[in-house]
Amino acid sequence: MPDSGHPRAIRSFVTRAGRITPAQQRALDTLWSKYGVEYREERLDLRALYAREAPCTLEIGFGNGENLLSLALAHPERDYLGIEVHRPGVGRLLLALEERRLTNVRLICHDAVEVLERQIAPESLAQILILFPDPWPKKRHHKRRLVQPAFVALLTRALEPGGRLHIATDWQPYALEMLAVLEGAPGLRNLAASGGFAARPPERSPTRFEQRGTRLGHEVWELAFARTP
Repeated sequence: MPDSGHPRAIRSFVTRAGRITPAQQRALDTLWSKYGVEYREERLDLRALYAREAPCTLEIGFGNGENLLSLALAHPERDYLGIEVHRPGVGRLLLALEERRLTNVRLICHDAVEVLERQIAPESLAQILILFPDPWPKKRHHKRRLVQPAFVALLTRALEPGGRLHIATDWQPYALEMLAVLEGAPGLRNLAASGGFAARPPERSPTRFEQRGTRLGHEVWELAFARTP
């Protein structure tokens, strides 16, 4: 099993208390059993989880779930799994899933590194999305950055042959670092025609982080890679 490269004393996220609304808390209390997946140190059976066999997309750090919800609505023939550690965002997405009676989305509220290490089976995912991960801009915090070689090995292992990895960021130094890491990762190939950054996929819904960056005039860098056969 690949080592995560993130010792458990070092997290790639900070758990923010955040303000959770009464509706979001009720959603966590009443809807988690319907849409939630508890973290366990055993492999998920995706076919049993969704009661069908379909391509599955994993979104790591879905925030408030805008993109995950949009994709699930647009592609009912596909299944979606989201990982997020911040409970207000999880509660908000639970409310949206219930309002729309979606059956093709499940959520995990746990550290993505541990989920990939122990819960996601090898070659089980058709796509992985990581949109606007925390860039940890201060040099002393770079060790907290999620996209590092050992973590990319976990992502690659989880993808089926031909499966795709898509990452977006509005922090140029992190974009360049991630591009170098992905270019050097065994088992991945760059899908960008130029061999550098990719075009923005039209089906992606802007997240609140992306919208904030746009208001500040930030450029967005996209990375698209596929697992080689």
